Amino acid sequence: MHYALNLRTFFYSHYFYLGLRFAAGLVGVTVITLQFAGMATAMTVCIGALCTALMDMPSPLRHKFNEMSASVLLCSAVTLLISLCAPVHWLLMVMLVAVSFLACMMVVYGKKSMPLQLATLFIMTMSMEHEMTVRQSFIHTGLFTLGAVAYLAYAMGISWILRHRIKQQVLAEALFELAAYIDIKADFYDTRYNLTEQFNKLVRHQSLLADRQQASRDLILRSHQNSKDAIVVQTHVCMLDLYELVLSTHTDYAQLRAHLADSPVLKSLHDLAYKAARDIESVAYDVTRKMASYPEISYEPELAAIEAELAALQRRVDDGKPAQEALAVLRAQRNKVRAIIKMIVELHQASQKAYDTTPFWVDADMGPFLSQQKYELRMILSHLRFDSPIFRFSLRVAMAISVGLAVASWLPYAAHSYWIVLTIVIILKPSFSMTKQRRSDRIVGTIIGCVITALIIKYLNYPAAILGFLILSTVATPTFIYVRYRYAAIAVSIMILLQMHLIAPGNHDLIVERLIDTFIGAAVATAFSFVLASWEYQSLPRLIREVLDVNLRYMQSSFDLLQGKGKDDFAYRIERKRLMDSLAALSSALVRMLDEPARKQRAVEDINLFIVQNYLLVAHVAALRAILRRHVKELPTAPVNAMLRESHEQVVRTLAQALAPQSGTAAQPATAPTTAAIATDGASVSWSGWPLVQRRIRLLQADAVKIIVHSEAIVRDVA
Repeated sequence: MHYALNLRTFFYSHYFYLGLRFAAGLVGVTVITLQFAGMATAMTVCIGALCTALMDMPSPLRHKFNEMSASVLLCSAVTLLISLCAPVHWLLMVMLVAVSFLACMMVVYGKKSMPLQLATLFIMTMSMEHEMTVRQSFIHTGLFTLGAVAYLAYAMGISWILRHRIKQQVLAEALFELAAYIDIKADFYDTRYNLTEQFNKLVRHQSLLADRQQASRDLILRSHQNSKDAIVVQTHVCMLDLYELVLSTHTDYAQLRAHLADSPVLKSLHDLAYKAARDIESVAYDVTRKMASYPEISYEPELAAIEAELAALQRRVDDGKPAQEALAVLRAQRNKVRAIIKMIVELHQASQKAYDTTPFWVDADMGPFLSQQKYELRMILSHLRFDSPIFRFSLRVAMAISVGLAVASWLPYAAHSYWIVLTIVIILKPSFSMTKQRRSDRIVGTIIGCVITALIIKYLNYPAAILGFLILSTVATPTFIYVRYRYAAIAVSIMILLQMHLIAPGNHDLIVERLIDTFIGAAVATAFSFVLASWEYQSLPRLIREVLDVNLRYMQSSFDLLQGKGKDDFAYRIERKRLMDSLAALSSALVRMLDEPARKQRAVEDINLFIVQNYLLVAHVAALRAILRRHVKELPTAPVNAMLRESHEQVVRTLAQALAPQSGTAAQPATAPTTAAIATDGASVSWSGWPLVQRRIRLLQADAVKIIVHSEAIVRDVA
C-alpha cells in the first residue's frame, strides 16, 4: 500500500497538503470574486486559477515559478485563441486540432510537462463551448488571466512559507519507499516466495524508489541555508548511504535456503529485515511530523539467534560436514545486517540536530545529481519527424479529438462536446499501457462519481450539504491524482457534476449525459491507442545501450574508488545514480510492455534477466566496498589493488563486448572469467577478508559475462 493511503501517514503527506492548498486557493479566489461580480465571472476566474493549480507540484521555488508562469501565459493565449475562433465553426475545429497537436508535443520536455499539457488541453475544451464577440473574448481572457495570476501569487507565497516543510515531506516519502524496498528483500529469506519472482518485484520497485530519491535530491540538495535545512540534508545523505548498504546485502539466497531451510535462522534474517523496514518508517513518520526520531526497535533477539546458528555451523564444519559455504554466506550477512542497523541508528541521529559541518561534499557541484529544467524550442523541432514517438502521439491525439468532435455533432441529445474531448485527452497517453490504465480508472471513477452525485442530489439536496461535498471533492481531486487516479476520477466527477447542478439545477439528464459522453470519449481514445502507436519494444535497443554505456562508466568510477584513487566518493555516487536511473527507465519500459498486446511483446524473460544482472553488478560493487571499509585497518593494499585491477579489466572488457552487437560490430563469444591469477596471488595472503573479496569478484565477473548473452538475445528478438 502507498504510504499516503495509510490513515496514519495520510494527513502528513505532501499529497494531502497539495489538496488543501489547491482547494483553499480555488475556493478563496472564487469567494473573493463573488464579492465583486456575479457567478459567471467568478467561474471564469476560478477556471483560470484551476489551470494554474494543475502545475502546483513540489518543486524548487525557482522551477515552480517558471512552470506556473508558463501555464499562465500558455493557457491565457489558448483561451484567447479559442474564444476568438469559436464563432467560426470550421476555424474552431482547425484550431482545436492544431492546439491539441502542439500541446502534446510538449511531452518532449519530460514528466513535468504533463500537467502543463493537460492544463492547455483542459482550457481548450472549456473555451470551445462559448461563442463571444472579439471584445467579450478579450474580457473573458482577462478574467481568466486574473484568476491564474492570483493563484500563482497565492501558491508561491504558500510554497515559500512551507519550503522547509515540503522538503521534509518529500524526504519522508523517499524513506517510506526505501522501507518498502527492504520489505521485498526480507522475503528473499522466506522459502514460500520464488527467488526469480522476488528479483523481478525488487527491480520493479527500484524504478519507483529512484524516482522518489530524485525528487528528494531536487528539493533538498539545491540549497541548505539554516540548521533546519542542514538536518534534512544530512538525513537525506544518510538515507543514500543506507541504501548502498541495503544493495550490498545481496547474497547467494539459493545456497542459504538449501543449507538452512530447516533452520530458524532464515526467519531471524527475515525478521531483522522486517524490523529494519519498520525502523526506517518510524524515521519517515517522525520527519513528516517535524520531530526528531529516536530508536525504539530492538534487534537483539534475532542477532542472538544468528550468532547461535553460526556457532552450530562452525561445529558442523569442525566435524567435517559440508557447511563451509553456508557458514561464510551467513557470517557475511550477519556483518552486513549489523552495518545496516548501525546506519539506521545514524539515520535517527541525523534527524535530531545539525552536525557541526555540512554532511556533504565541500564545494561540490550538485548539478549532476539534480534534474535540469530545459524548455527549448529546438527540442520540439527535433521531434517533428514521423519516426518520433512523441510526434506520432501528437498526431494520434489530434486525430482522436477530430473524431470525438464529429461524433458529438451527430448525437441526438444536446451533448457537451467538450466532455467527450476532455475524456479523450485525459485517457489518451503516450504509451499504450498508460492509456489502458487511465481508461479503466476514468470509466470506473466516473461511474462511481455519477452514482454518488445522484444520491447526493436525491437525498441531500441542501445548499450546505452540496457545498460541503463540493469542497471535499475539490480537496480529494489533487490529493489522489498522483497516488490513485481512480479516486481522483471519482472526486472530479462529483466536483464538476455538483457545480453544474448548482448552475443549472433543472437539468435532470445531466448525469446520464455525462456517462454517455465518458463512454464515447473512452471508446474513441481506445480505438486511437492503436493508431500510429509506438510500442515499447521499439525503444529497447536504445535503452539497453544506455544501460551498458552508463555501467561502463560506473565500473570505472567504482574501481577507482575501491583502489583509493579518488579523494572522495563523489564521482562514484554520480555514476551510481545514473546507472540506477537507466535501469529504472528500462524496467519501466518492460512493465509498460507487459500491458501491451502479446504480439507486441519482445524478449520479456531476457530483459528481466538483463536488468537483474546489471542490478547484481551494483550489489557486488556495494558489497566489495562494504568489505574493504570493514577491514580497512588490516587491508593488504598491494595484492587487493592488483586483484581489483585485473577484475576491472575483465569486467570492462566484458561490458564493451556486450555493447558490440549494439553498434554493429561482431562480438566475440563470451569467455568465462579467469580467477586463477587472483587465487595464486592471494595464496600467501592471510587477511581474513581475502576469501570474501575473491568470492565477490568471481560473482561480479560471472554476472558481467551473463549480460552479453541477454543483451544479444534482446537485440535479436527485437530485430
